[in-house]
Amino acid sequence: MTTDAKAGEATEPTDKQAARRARAAANGVDTVPPLARLFPLGLQHVLAMYAGAVAVPLIVGGALGYSSEDLAFLISADLFVAGIATIIQSVGFWRFGVRLPLMQGVTFAAVGPMIAIGQAEGIQAIFGATIACGLFMILVAPFFSQLLRFFPPIVTGTVILIIGLSLMRVATGWIVDGSEDGAPPVNVAFAAATLLVIILIERFAPRALQRVSVLLGLAIGTVAALFVPGMVDWSGVGEAGWFALITPFHFGLPTFQVASVVSLIIVGIVIMTETTGDMIAVGEIVDKPVTRRRLADGLRADGLGTVIGGVFNTFPYTAFAQNVGLVSLTGVRSRWVATAAGVILVVLGLIPKISAVVEGVPRAVLGGAGIALFGMVAASGIRTLAKVRFDNKNVLIVAISVGVALLPTVAPTIYDQFPQWFTLIFDSGISAGAITAILLNLLLNTEEMRASRTGEPAFSAHDAVRGPAAAALVHPEAQGTGLIPTKVLDADRRAAAETDAAVPGDAMPEEGSGRMPPESPAR
Repeated sequence: MTTDAKAGEATEPTDKQAARRARAAANGVDTVPPLARLFPLGLQHVLAMYAGAVAVPLIVGGALGYSSEDLAFLISADLFVAGIATIIQSVGFWRFGVRLPLMQGVTFAAVGPMIAIGQAEGIQAIFGATIACGLFMILVAPFFSQLLRFFPPIVTGTVILIIGLSLMRVATGWIVDGSEDGAPPVNVAFAAATLLVIILIERFAPRALQRVSVLLGLAIGTVAALFVPGMVDWSGVGEAGWFALITPFHFGLPTFQVASVVSLIIVGIVIMTETTGDMIAVGEIVDKPVTRRRLADGLRADGLGTVIGGVFNTFPYTAFAQNVGLVSLTGVRSRWVATAAGVILVVLGLIPKISAVVEGVPRAVLGGAGIALFGMVAASGIRTLAKVRFDNKNVLIVAISVGVALLPTVAPTIYDQFPQWFTLIFDSGISAGAITAILLNLLLNTEEMRASRTGEPAFSAHDAVRGPAAAALVHPEAQGTGLIPTKVLDADRRAAAETDAAVPGDAMPEEGSGRMPPESPAR
């Protein structure tokens, strides 16, 4: 073999590796940031989801009358498994994991059923139903992923918009912080100040600091809150232990009650619906669309995380939507940042004293950051909807879906008199809005109806500005945007050209300038 041939064989794999690295760097999802950036970016994700992550074990454990020691164990177990589930989802192995920057946490959709199960059958029945729910999700993931065809841009954009709008209730809850008389002015002030700090960092700070704007906003807000008595509560740091051993079946072996299992399987379907929206949202943000196969992998990871949760004394897991907004706000696409956040969560679960420090971040400060995070989710939905041709039917789909989704947000008790199976689905604005958007799209956007509307303007005549004024509002270079039929602009230009040609000495205005020749009649 010649030297040149050997050299060719040696360089070919190198060239392929270089090409793969270049593609990964261009996309950003598979890029591993330097360690100096990886830790603060991961910590930022943890802080964004920490309050929501520890809320469910506190609510369920408190409702079942557990001691402070048992509650601390439930929180540690929750953080530990959340970290493992996040690593599985972001890193992935075999057919588990969507391999996108997604954070995992305990779902709020299961709180009501779990309390009912625990009070009737004991916490062991909760863990048994959780394991069964996870196995169900793993088994049906390939079939559920086939529903991806029911998520065109009109549906995905609407669902992402609903996710952002629904989460605003969480940000509001942080700012109100349990007060029955509305939010204390000092809480509103700290929320507004935190939000202002994030905005100023995004505007004036170097690019490297912009990527951790939320983390810096939370840190600065917490430091400022130290000067206000009662704002920062770190009393639990001294009481917390240095190490917690998370043992399987700490509260006893799980039991499998049929009614309990069926109840959480319904929750599993709700989880898969919400997770589908979150995965599609992240795929849109990082420019890596989620395929059916990748969606099935992500749903399997949800199921596996839920099974692990049942084994390690915690509850069903799902993708946390608040972290979707963080990906959009910071522009950091790397899934390894989510992996680093997962490692931090595992450490927090094993070292309660550190998690107690994180828990001391004031809720009002979190609320200010939440406004930016959740607003970015909603804005991502609007960006997806920009791809949609907005005729009357599509406007109606978005309008009704958002309206149905916001009912439990603006009136949390609206479904209190309905059966539990109904509230499981519709008490979550995200799942209710997603189901509504899917059904309306199937009803109003059939192939025949789309074909009959191909010649219509993107905005129907009775919903938009009419006549020549409509053309005047559209930039001459806006052809193809779908805002108004191109032929209207072309006819307007031809009429202008003929008029200007008839007037000697006139010069045509610069295209797109919006200026008209002095002698040219108004059009």
